Amino acid sequence: MKALTLALLFSLAAPKPAQPVRRPFGALDQRPTKGRWYFAASGHAVYCYGPVMTLPQANGDLQKVATFCRDGRAVVPLKD
Repeated sequence: MKALTLALLFSLAAPKPAQPVRRPFGALDQRPTKGRWYFAASGHAVYCYGPVMTLPQANGDLQKVATFCRDGRAVVPLKD
């Protein structure tokens, strides 16, 4: 009887633990931090993560710019 019980126990498939979801290396690094959409002086919308700053231009005027944008540019002039 013990032999039958043992044979039955070993023949039943034990449930395998679920594998964790695997992410590609660096997937968390690619997620942007909170950002915001801005209207660029070129007429396009840009998504930037850094602060909006006011920079002086060569002619003495001040230009409002968004910093650290998704397209890789560090500074994007904004439309007023």
